[in-house]
Amino acid sequence: RSESTMANYSDMSELNEVLAMPIKSSLPTRWERKARERSKRDGDRFIPNRKAVNKDLMRIDREDLENRNPENQKFSSMVAQTILKSDSASKILSYRNKAPKPSDSHLNKLRVLYAANRETVRVRRQYRHINSTPERVLDAPDLEDDYYINVLSWSSQDILAVALGPVIYLWDAKSGSIETLCETESDEDIVTAVNFMHDGNHLAVGTTNKDVQIWDISRKKKIRSMKGHAARVGSLAWNNHVLSSGSRDTMIFNHDVRVANHHIHTYHGHTQEICGLTWSSDGTQLASGGNDNFCHIWNTSDSAPVHSFDHKAAVKALAWNPVQKSVLATGAGTADRHMRFFNTTSGKMINSIDTESQVCSIQWNREGKELVSAHGFSKNQLSVWSYPSMTRLADLQGHSSRILHTALSPDQTMVCSAAADETLRFWKVFEAPSRKRSAEHHSVPSSKRSIMRSIR
Repeated sequence: RSESTMANYSDMSELNEVLAMPIKSSLPTRWERKARERSKRDGDRFIPNRKAVNKDLMRIDREDLENRNPENQKFSSMVAQTILKSDSASKILSYRNKAPKPSDSHLNKLRVLYAANRETVRVRRQYRHINSTPERVLDAPDLEDDYYINVLSWSSQDILAVALGPVIYLWDAKSGSIETLCETESDEDIVTAVNFMHDGNHLAVGTTNKDVQIWDISRKKKIRSMKGHAARVGSLAWNNHVLSSGSRDTMIFNHDVRVANHHIHTYHGHTQEICGLTWSSDGTQLASGGNDNFCHIWNTSDSAPVHSFDHKAAVKALAWNPVQKSVLATGAGTADRHMRFFNTTSGKMINSIDTESQVCSIQWNREGKELVSAHGFSKNQLSVWSYPSMTRLADLQGHSSRILHTALSPDQTMVCSAAADETLRFWKVFEAPSRKRSAEHHSVPSSKRSIMRSIR
């Protein structure tokens, strides 16, 4: 009985152990299912399980090419030969050969139909080449290194006038000959401004001696001398028979060169020296720039400016757009370095660009779609721009000192630059205009021809 009792006790203990063991169900629990799903998400959604992937074959170790497994290298070569055929050195997407022709399925026929009806894509314009080497270089000894004067002008008769100290020289662009027009009576009385009249035969001259003179270059004779300013005359601008002169005395005078009492109007708005003057092509507005950092716009009869544009340095470079007649380009000195474009009708600024250098002069091409700017400190270069995008087309370098003046040839293709390095350089900047427009530009109206006969 005791033995049976012990056996029963042993069976009971085993039974208790079995009952204490966890019950395993054939269905996984919820947490087991979640863990199993997470273990499968070890890769890209398109590659749900990477366990069968040999990652050594897909790894590109460019720094250790010599230690690659030979078997893997053999497999890679076989894959490349199968996919890329003989051109195994090329990339998967190779653009050197034409794409294969599409199959003649229904969808491809529709694609061809719609592609044929699609509007042609505009090809981006390729900018033309601009020669960075000057066509000609001339010496200009004794050229004054003065930002505030204007001593270069190119006539409609293809004669270039340049003042070197007290002497004015004439260079004939057709023959290449150089002649002396005049010389002031004293070396201290230097020429500070020159500007050709539209006929190309009469040259206005401003001097340190406060005079405004008119010279006939065909006869090399001074035909008029006009006084009135209290300081040197550094800027001149023509408007038919009216000559405007700007002086260090801050005054702008209008002179009617046909009459004895030449002084017909005065503009007074600047507080420092006038260093830039130019009339609009229609003769209705005068733009003036001064060392007081202002550009003023004047109507023909008003004594006060209709618009005043503030800058951060002296404003010398002024140029009207020949097509958009109310658009004025201005350029200022070293503390400013900007070119600005204004609508002189509304008085609003259209655009502004930092040229990163002193702006001394601006010239437009005839179509008003390009312009060239001349720069002083610190780049000493010419820059060609596309307008109105103001994309820089070219930088023309060659001068070793700041470029003080520029002049445009009568055919509107060449730009002459005069710099403090005492050289004149001639650059082929703009394209030649059409013959029709060129003939219209060079023809002198009969009213202007009559003005020539009345100067005295």
